Amino acid sequence: MANIKEIAKESGVSIATVSNIINGKPGAGEETRKRVLETIKKLDYRPNVIAKNLKQKNNRTIGIITEDLTVFNTPDIVDGINEYCDEHNYEFVLGNLRLYKKYDEKFYHSDKYYGRVVDEFKMMESKQVEGIIYVGCHSRNLECIPSNFSIPIVIAYGFDNDKEFSSVIFNDEQGAYEATCKLIEAGHQNIGVIYGAQQSIHAQQRLIGYQRALYDNKILFNPQFIQQGDWSRKSGYEASEIFFEQNVTAIFAMNDLMAGGVYDFFYEKEHKIGTDIAIVGFDNREVSKAYNPSLSTIELPLFEIGRQSAKLLIDMITQPHKEVNPEIYKIDCKFIERKSIYKNIIDKV
Repeated sequence: MANIKEIAKESGVSIATVSNIINGKPGAGEETRKRVLETIKKLDYRPNVIAKNLKQKNNRTIGIITEDLTVFNTPDIVDGINEYCDEHNYEFVLGNLRLYKKYDEKFYHSDKYYGRVVDEFKMMESKQVEGIIYVGCHSRNLECIPSNFSIPIVIAYGFDNDKEFSSVIFNDEQGAYEATCKLIEAGHQNIGVIYGAQQSIHAQQRLIGYQRALYDNKILFNPQFIQQGDWSRKSGYEASEIFFEQNVTAIFAMNDLMAGGVYDFFYEKEHKIGTDIAIVGFDNREVSKAYNPSLSTIELPLFEIGRQSAKLLIDMITQPHKEVNPEIYKIDCKFIERKSIYKNIIDKV
């Protein structure tokens, strides 16, 4: 690949002239500019963006630190950040901590990885990024983010209870409320819930949404219709065994994997999903479309979380003197209607 000296020699101009033309600065005549640009194309010259950024104070580059790129939520969030950066002429540097791959879910409740997080922030700072987005792989209170950092920080898919940093998450309560209301609108009143992991903030907020939907529709809350799960398909199956004896007509599974366990159980009982039992999941994972019949579920606004996080960060970078009060921003989820709900005329009557 050609360098700037070769472009200057081939075009018969100085290096300074080539540099000015590349950077859109005035001074060169139209004929000279045209000749240099043609030479750049001919010799396939591509500027060294990193070297250029190091010379500039405002280098239009942000850092993205992900806890784990392989967790289902992360790619779409990064894609949303990417799109917003593209629209506003920003580059990004990506760092992946691979925490889930290394420690599984254990790291959610441990502080042993904090040092790795701090090291990654320092690495990003050494690359002279103007700000950093930290992408969690499980929405929770993040105490690992270093405070008193010299550049702006935004959290995506996680939050900071101390409100040192702005964060963007999805609205669990709203999503569960909408899922439950869809079942109620279809005539169901005996609605079982498969709860997620006991200490999960997601599960706690979704239960509030479920209870609020019952209250708003004047349906008495029955605690026996709440069965503990652990996000696994097996726990969905086990909860279904109990619901089968309770004669519930509809089930809200707090994630799509547990919903798969419901499918397994009722298939064995020769009951049809969407005809004999109604079910709604949560997450809109790829598997939800593969179930037979396809699963109605709640879609997480992952792409929008990425875009909003990038907007917040770039606004902080471009408006450094504007006072910012860190907040937790919640983005609403979307109901995806498929074929796992049926009209329950008996309950409605």
